[in-house]
Amino acid sequence: MVLQNKVVVIGSYNTDLTIKTGRIPRPGETVIGGVFTEGGGGKGANQAVAAVRAGADVSFIARVGYDVLGKNGIQRLSGEGIDTRYIVYDADVPTGTAFIVVDEHGENSIVVASGANARLSPDDIVAAHNEIESAAVLLVQLESPIETIRKAIEIAHKKGVTVILNPAPVRPLEQDLLKEIDIITPNKVEAEMLTGIKVTDEASLHAIVKKFFGYGIKNILITLGSKGIFAGYSNTLELIPAFKVCSIDSTGAGDVFSGSLAAFLSEGMSIEKAVKMANVSASLSVTSLGAQNSAPHRTEIENFIVAQATSEPAILQ
Repeated sequence: MVLQNKVVVIGSYNTDLTIKTGRIPRPGETVIGGVFTEGGGGKGANQAVAAVRAGADVSFIARVGYDVLGKNGIQRLSGEGIDTRYIVYDADVPTGTAFIVVDEHGENSIVVASGANARLSPDDIVAAHNEIESAAVLLVQLESPIETIRKAIEIAHKKGVTVILNPAPVRPLEQDLLKEIDIITPNKVEAEMLTGIKVTDEASLHAIVKKFFGYGIKNILITLGSKGIFAGYSNTLELIPAFKVCSIDSTGAGDVFSGSLAAFLSEGMSIEKAVKMANVSASLSVTSLGAQNSAPHRTEIENFIVAQATSEPAILQ
């Protein structure tokens, strides 16, 4: 039985080691000075946190190392209210780790050591098939092995669960996999690489959306950073502007968008309204440092919408 408000996220958990500094070093250069923070990361975990904070009942399927970082990660996610029963400890490899440098403009450079994330297996997915089949929405990315993601999508698609794919990090995807996706949320670069069409203007975005339609995907949401979201549905193509905010750190903004979107859709919200709500979430996320820490709670999202009501009366229309 499908449970309304339930989201299953499958993906990566990393420990993020972040330095905020004036500028990102050039190759061979050392930059002195900056603020260091440690926190939870990984696209899967980021999206799970965003979804639960936006109001969903979230289960997270992943692998972590049997180490301090892995144990702290599960404790962190449990503290958010995420169901961690399907996170597998792996004694043979360490927990995934990301090294992040963020400059004074909020731009970032990231290097990831995948660790246990690379060993999430189809068998791990099969073990959680009842959880996936009961979800309203399945949300996946591409930081896990493709055969694992394929198995999860196959299980969800057969049961009519809405499948959202955030195709990052981007890689070639086969047609038979794409046609089982209900919603895809690439950024500009990912959209270009998946379609072979370069984004130069709005006409090129139209062409990209139509190519995704040709792959069998019904809903295409291209995230464009500070420019907002270009949305393509069956009968509508539109640019949804981002909100003007003071950007501190853009790390994880796309994850917040995808996770929030999954949460709003799981409630039975229309995709048009869910996208606009998720756009608010992503805009708010860049005003704080960190990937998971920056995900806004539902009350923050709703308060922002109320505060914008006079200047942005059409947010949810």
